[in-house]
Order: sequence, then C-alpha cells, then structure tokens
Amino acid sequence: MANVITVTALNRYVKTLLERDSVLTDVALRGEISNFTNHYKTGHFYFSLKDEQCSVKAVMFRRDAQNLAFMPQNGMRVIVRCRISLFERDGAFQVYVEDMFPDGIGAMQMAFEQLKEKLDKEGLFAPEHKKPLPAMPKCVGLVTSKTGAALQDILNVTQRRYPIARFLLYSVTVQGNEAAPEIANAITRLDKGGRVDVIIVARGGGSREDLWVFNNESIARAAFASSTPVVSAVGHEIDFSILDFVADLRAPTPSAAAELVMPDMEAELREIRRSYSNICKEIQNRLQLCYNRVRDIEAAPQLAAARSLPLGLLRELSEKADAARTAMHGKMDAAKGRVAHAAMLCGSLSPYSVLARGYSIARKAGSVLKSSADASEGDRVEVQLAAGRLGCRVETIITEEEL
Repeated sequence: MANVITVTALNRYVKTLLERDSVLTDVALRGEISNFTNHYKTGHFYFSLKDEQCSVKAVMFRRDAQNLAFMPQNGMRVIVRCRISLFERDGAFQVYVEDMFPDGIGAMQMAFEQLKEKLDKEGLFAPEHKKPLPAMPKCVGLVTSKTGAALQDILNVTQRRYPIARFLLYSVTVQGNEAAPEIANAITRLDKGGRVDVIIVARGGGSREDLWVFNNESIARAAFASSTPVVSAVGHEIDFSILDFVADLRAPTPSAAAELVMPDMEAELREIRRSYSNICKEIQNRLQLCYNRVRDIEAAPQLAAARSLPLGLLRELSEKADAARTAMHGKMDAAKGRVAHAAMLCGSLSPYSVLARGYSIARKAGSVLKSSADASEGDRVEVQLAAGRLGCRVETIITEEEL
C-alpha cells in the first residue's frame, strides 16, 4: 500500500522538486499578460501569462517591479525572466518573475511611450536643464564597448578634426540584461570623477531590440543627474531612445557625436590666421590715420605763425611768466605765515595749553570746582592734568580769606 502523506507534505515535496531543477531556476518565458493586478499596498504585480493554448499564474514582487521602465497591461506581449515554483499554501503552480521586457513592436512602443510620458512629466526633458557643451574639451569620457564599431568611428573622426583630444574610456556592455546598470554606473562614475569635460554614450546601429537598453529608466536618470554634459549617440538617425530626450545633446550617429563635440582644428587655425590678419590691418590703418593727422597739424597756419614769432616777443612772454610765478610764490608764503600765526593764537587759548604749563582742573560729580566753597571735607574730586587724571579726597578746605 502507498505511503499516506499530508497535503502540506505533498505541496512541500513538489515545491522542492521544482526549485531543485536547474532548468526551472532561470527561464525566459514568452506570453501575453491577462488578469493583471497591481497590488498598490504591497507593490506586487499579480497576473497570468498565456499563449494560444495554455496559461500560467505569475507574480512579480515589489523589489523587481519597481525597476520596470513601463507599466504592464492586459493584452501586452512580454518576455519574462523567471523561476518556477509552487505556492505551497494553495498548491498553485506559478512563475516568479524577476525581469520583464516588451515582446513585439506594439508592446515595445507602448512601454516606450509610458516611460517617455512619465519622465517628461517629471521635467527630465525640459530645455532649461540642458547644459552647453564645452568649446574646447580637454578630456572626453566615452561610455561604449571597447570592441564596438562606435568607438572606432569616434576615434577616426577625432583624429581628423582634433588630434590632440584625450579620451577616458569606460567600456560597457551595450545590449543585454547587464547593460543598463553598467551604462548608468559608467555615466555616474565619469561624472563624479571630475576628469572629463563631456560624456559621449555611444552604440552603433542595430535592431530595435538591440537598442532597447537605452530606454532604461536608470540610464535616463543617471544622465539627468550628471553635472557633466552628456551626448547621446545611439544607433542611426532614425533611431530614437529615451536617452536621446534626456541627454544634453542628441547626435544621430557616433561619428556625428565626434563632429559635434570636437572642434575642427584646421577651421580654428584658419580663424586665428584671419583674426591676426584683420588685427594687423587695423593697426596699420590706425597708424596711417595718426600719421595723416600729424601731417595736417604740421601744415596748419597757426603752427606756421607760431614758428615765425620774433625772438623779442618770445623773451617778453618768458619774463612775464617768471614774474607771475614769483608773485604767486610770494602770496603763498604770506598766506602760510597768516595760517601759522592763527595756529599759535589758537594754541595759546586752548585749555590744554594751560594744563601743559602746570595747571589743573578739579571736578566734583562732573562739575568744575571754581571755589573752595563748592567742596566739603571728605568729598571725592577728580583732578585733570595735562597728561591723565587723579582721583582725590578733600582733607582740608582753605578759604580765600585764609590765604
């Protein structure tokens, strides 16, 4: 007879079998979403995945759901990365979703529009947040694959336009599940490092699925948070990503990004030569104007008349100038004497001059004592001298009659 077991034991045994199966611990599953429920209190997503014949229950816990760049909807075709297990309490076979991607153009476009609308409402696309690119970058940060064609395109254009440029490459994966966190981290690291003047995020062309990683919300937020200008150079001119809208500048291709970021050294040298030539011409013109003006002054009739003045008249003018100077000096000396006399008179009338001769001023409670009758024995008085003051006490009073 078969062993008798409990329902709990059965469910636990089946769950153990499922979770020990290495094939079922990491499955990519394609299906259409139905019965979708967003449990707002917990943040978990509950739904079913179905195809033409079957369906399976699915759950996506909050820690994974909050990282999605779009909101799942009924009827949306998706591909999920999940593990297979059993909800032990109900004996319900279900999939536990860890990541989700739109499947097909319609679903991808819906997810794209959802994230675009969300970030636009938050102001991540606002023009006032766009930072200008440096005219002459000393060092350019590159976020791309070290083996990709995008890197070579950028280097080739730079060698032609601005061969003295320096690069700091942060090599990343540009597609797949690991790409988004790598790219977001690269932007943040280059920005915080402070060694680059501008950051180019680049990838060559590919299918929409290949370029989908650049629609990731974490990359968009890293670019927006960067204080260093960010240039998006993903795919071809017809390809648009969320990063294109957040970046400070969108370049249609990696080569175009190099054209936009790097100045044309030959053009700059031509401009310098043209400016130098214009400066030389301007200096020459100004010198010619000065020369013409001096020549006109030399030819003026007033200067010719001055040169023809008789020597006697010139001598008379010189003597009168000397006399005027002498008279002016005499008046200045007389004025100085009057000022000195007035200063001496003021000094003699100053009370401080009297004190300097040995006299003093006695005060009682702030009032000047003019007579011995104004004070009494034992009073505290203050005596002001030419240098300093004395605090005294009246011991004896001698009246004017007793002197």
